[in-house]
Amino acid sequence: MAYKFIDNYREKGARKQLVEILKKRGIEDEGVLKAMGKVPRHFFFDETFWNQAYKDIAFPIGDGQTISQPYTVAYQTELLHIKKGDSILEIGTGSGYQTCILMELGAEVYTIERQKALYDRTIKVLPYMGYHPHFFLGDGSKGLPEHAPYNKIIVTAGAPFAPQIMLKQLIIGGILVIPVGNEKEQKMTTFIRLAENDYEKIELDTFRFVPLVGHQAW
Repeated sequence: MAYKFIDNYREKGARKQLVEILKKRGIEDEGVLKAMGKVPRHFFFDETFWNQAYKDIAFPIGDGQTISQPYTVAYQTELLHIKKGDSILEIGTGSGYQTCILMELGAEVYTIERQKALYDRTIKVLPYMGYHPHFFLGDGSKGLPEHAPYNKIIVTAGAPFAPQIMLKQLIIGGILVIPVGNEKEQKMTTFIRLAENDYEKIELDTFRFVPLVGHQAW
């Protein structure tokens, strides 16, 4: 494998600075902050752009997709209230950075990606880094019913609505975190499954994600 992953004092120092930025922006969960300080975000960038890796910005990763802004990753992760051993479905593997953050928090992660080029890369890179989620290639807008139910579901793309087929894959008490809106901006929204057909919906801050594409989306 021809990867040249280097993580020295400079990169580790940059992650510490990033964690301080996230604290100032309101991220409080110590587990989330610790995970953000551990996962080497520059590994998800072409070496040419390593100097961009620890800025609090999104960045293109090819195929019209981006690696999410660190604040956005931390924000969504904090809303999941992850406990060690939680079964989590991630819709949109993308670069795999969010996947690694979830795994650092002790989750068992099922992650699905529709873009084959991204899928082909992450199934090689993440195990090389020591992360071994359950990888799937396909339409994440329908969830992943064959491995349901899940404690938590996280959607890393903007959706026009929360698909019922996805909500039904939560355990009672489970949480779905999904950006809902139009193709330009979305409200981060959580759904808590209170009973078989009863959900609590909470709308939060506005974000901008790439569109969720699929049978139950755009």
